[in-house]
Amino acid sequence: MEQKEGFIKIDGKKISSTIKEEIAAEVALMKGEGKRSPHLAAILVGNDGASQTYVAAKVKACEQVGFESTLVRMEETVSEEQLLEEVEKINANPEIDGLIVQLPLPKQISVEKVTAKIRPEKDVDGFTPANVGRMTLGWPAYISATPNGIVQLLKRYEIETSGKHCVVIGRSHIVGSPMSILMARNDYPGNCTVTLTHSRTQNLREIVQSADILIVAIGKAGFVTGDMVKEGAVVIDVGIHRIPDDSKKSGFRLVGDVKYDEVVSKAAAITPVPGGVGPMTIASLLYNTLLAAQGKIYQ
Repeated sequence: MEQKEGFIKIDGKKISSTIKEEIAAEVALMKGEGKRSPHLAAILVGNDGASQTYVAAKVKACEQVGFESTLVRMEETVSEEQLLEEVEKINANPEIDGLIVQLPLPKQISVEKVTAKIRPEKDVDGFTPANVGRMTLGWPAYISATPNGIVQLLKRYEIETSGKHCVVIGRSHIVGSPMSILMARNDYPGNCTVTLTHSRTQNLREIVQSADILIVAIGKAGFVTGDMVKEGAVVIDVGIHRIPDDSKKSGFRLVGDVKYDEVVSKAAAITPVPGGVGPMTIASLLYNTLLAAQGKIYQ
């Protein structure tokens, strides 16, 4: 697992801590000027264990940076109408700056309807058509947390992107599609030639081998192997999976969509799993909420 000279292990944990410190300093300034703290509301439907963990982490992060937070819990059996009413109530509350509805939602509820109901200026997840459209046009917008986190990692590690071939694996609305747009924009990071690939792509291996920057969000453990990556590529691994491991006390370990041990010796820079992209998502959500409180996107 020999690493090349100048190799960068992209530390999302460290960068997310820095961003949180910057946000906390901004909040202190706002309070010093007599303004209220930014306020994030989260709606959690049902008792999904992973969702509860994610929401608890977001509430804790709000406390760390001096935000107010409101958690609205609703039963698994809640009707779509009741949930939409709750969203509307938060939309109308001038004391709340940002609103997230934790996914997944029960099958009786349309994610599209709920997303469309959130006011764009409170959509700190960046999922509404208004924010996706504004991002695509290069207008000020709330960019969804994971893509925004990746952009911040590239920027803060000063990774050159202009003129590079960026290959994105995975076309989800949450990661792959927005990443392809962001990397192609006339901005930094950006100005890449972008190829968006997915499970139906022919000659996927050959396309991936030509990537200067590889962003992997396909949701399959160890999908990208060492022979698929060219020397000196920058590799961003968005995946996170639990796999059994008897050598660990917990009985499992976390891995990404990339076979790290095979790829690390070829990469110029790579995000580890855990500790790479993951920690950046909450930091990005907090940053969007700060922007919402300051009225910097929708003025």
